Amino acid sequence: MFKRTIAIALAFIGVVVGAGFASGQEMLQFFISFGKWGIAGAILSSLLMLIPAAAVLQLGSYFQARDHTTVFARICRPKALGWVLDLATLATLFCLGFIMFAGAGANLNQQFGLPTWVGAILLVAMTLVCGFLDVDKVATIIAAISPFIIIFICIAAVYAMFTTPWDIEHYDHVAVETVSSTLPHWTISALNYVGFNFIVGVSMAIVIGGANLDTRAAGFGGLLGGLLFALLLTLTCIALFLKVDKVGQDNVPMLTIVTEIHPWLGLAMSVVIYLMIFNTCISMFYALAKRLTTRFPEKFHHAYVLTVAVGFCLSFFGFKDLVAYVFPTLGYFGILLMGVMSWAWLRGRTRITEESARRERLRDLVRRKLDPRHSFSRHNAAEIRRIGDESNIDVKQLHDSMAAEIEAELIEDKNIDYEPQYIDKETGIAHP
Repeated sequence: MFKRTIAIALAFIGVVVGAGFASGQEMLQFFISFGKWGIAGAILSSLLMLIPAAAVLQLGSYFQARDHTTVFARICRPKALGWVLDLATLATLFCLGFIMFAGAGANLNQQFGLPTWVGAILLVAMTLVCGFLDVDKVATIIAAISPFIIIFICIAAVYAMFTTPWDIEHYDHVAVETVSSTLPHWTISALNYVGFNFIVGVSMAIVIGGANLDTRAAGFGGLLGGLLFALLLTLTCIALFLKVDKVGQDNVPMLTIVTEIHPWLGLAMSVVIYLMIFNTCISMFYALAKRLTTRFPEKFHHAYVLTVAVGFCLSFFGFKDLVAYVFPTLGYFGILLMGVMSWAWLRGRTRITEESARRERLRDLVRRKLDPRHSFSRHNAAEIRRIGDESNIDVKQLHDSMAAEIEAELIEDKNIDYEPQYIDKETGIAHP
């Protein structure tokens, strides 16, 4: 479970830490613009993210959701609320997707002086290629990139804290005077920011959670992801606050700080930021196409290519302006969605815990059935049927998904000679 928890946490970070976060532009406008009180706002946002992060991933796992509508339909009362949140989520996925193209262009323009369209077209190509992978591979790519931005943000924060005089009042004055925000107060900004990040990540996070049968690992992964988010947000805000007189007007302020340490680190940071932009871009368009083709899954790739193409055409607005006006608007819907999902999760904790125990037992039974070193009795078969009757999802889907996972483990086990009978998780077809 430990490995799955880590993978889920890193995938969650990869979804929510996108262009605005990795570049530092979000933190400038949502927090640093309010001076020293913005740091308090960052801490408040961090605390508010913990429960929703665990909730969204565990609910996705509990319902074995392939898109966010599966969860919305089960937790939203009245149904009209689900429709509103669905539309808001779709708008978020699309808006964030094309904003990522703008962020990619701004990143390469600041570091290398390339025209903004170069970075955008490169990202389009990467996004289109990866969109033809299955959800497990997409989640793996997202998780693999996340540790790099964690390392660079920590480097930038430590550098800023140890090389800059702690003249709090001076930086407070500079921040308030030079960095603008479209939000009226630091408390509203803190709420709006956590709501924005939640609605940004909710759809892909549900998909990631739905790809994991272990609801406990999904919940702990969300909690760990929330803690990592809190750490990164706080460190980034401290670094930007201490360097606000130098980076307050930059499109990609975190890149400026790292470049100040050493030009080669700046070069590496620009690549990492670009990859984090790609992370969010692939997450947004993948989840959007999944949702648009819920009833016609065979049309997924057509919808994916079309939405990416339209998003690219809309990306030629300024990155900073897009962050300033689009993000706060989405944040208000995110606050509502965060409240609905957190309440549904808290209300259903008993059922989720019971289902988690059933799935753990079923995993043991399926392993006993497949592993030639163990015996499998009629009593075990009857227990599988009973668990299936009690589970909240179809027993065949549950059994076949677990069989596929366990067979992969048995094939890798060098201590046994296992004859594979792989069961595909998508089709339920056995391949001897």
